[in-house]
Amino acid sequence: MFLVDTHAHLNDPAFAQDLPAVLARASEAGVRKIVVVGHNMRTSRQAVVLAEQHKDIYATVGVHPHDAVEVGEDSLTELARHLRHPRVVALGEIGLDYHWNSWPKEIAHAAFRAQIELAKSLGKPFIVHDRDAHADILALLKEHAPYPSGFVMHCFSGSLEIARECLRLGGFISLAGPVTFKNAPRLHEVARHVPLERLLIETDCPYLAPDPNRGQRNEPAFLVNIAKAVAQRRGIKLAELASATTANAQMLFGVSISHE
Repeated sequence: MFLVDTHAHLNDPAFAQDLPAVLARASEAGVRKIVVVGHNMRTSRQAVVLAEQHKDIYATVGVHPHDAVEVGEDSLTELARHLRHPRVVALGEIGLDYHWNSWPKEIAHAAFRAQIELAKSLGKPFIVHDRDAHADILALLKEHAPYPSGFVMHCFSGSLEIARECLRLGGFISLAGPVTFKNAPRLHEVARHVPLERLLIETDCPYLAPDPNRGQRNEPAFLVNIAKAVAQRRGIKLAELASATTANAQMLFGVSISHE
């Protein structure tokens, strides 16, 4: 079995002391490729360094809505430079977060728009963070469509109808630890009905560990639990789910699935 963790924060301080052991456990569990995601300029640089150091890691670079004020001419120039790096596969994570509401909406919207346009100009996919902002996310995505290089709704938390709107715009839906929770009927429905060819899985580690590891530090090895939960909801074998989501990661991000 070959799995790809399409959204991990191994550049987080939570992994500073034992990253080699974390990577070893991931490989033993069948998680052979990991996309390490930047969420501001500092963590984006760290993601690139990790991708240069480890053949099974790829990087993304971008500015999360919590750090929207960082987005300006200089940062966009730096992000563009990183996006030309052969180990950098996407821009992100970017988007809107109305739960914490770190900045005025006009600042968050401007940062999201600028980074969408940057990704499109360079022919790169982008990763969307959406927390309590479904309507505005959809409105801005529709405003800037089409997306020939695609995008992904990471750690998807919306309804099946929102998922279908994103699919119509050319997006992928990525499911994380919450899909394993018993009290997540909307995500269970999404897991059942999103077309298999548009589905990705992720850990979003160190956050949101899946059952039965809920409450622990999350890590890529736990992706297997997410894959099992999604396969069970769909009524398919784990191997089929793994094969499809790995192929999707290869198609969207250009992640190599060869055993290098």
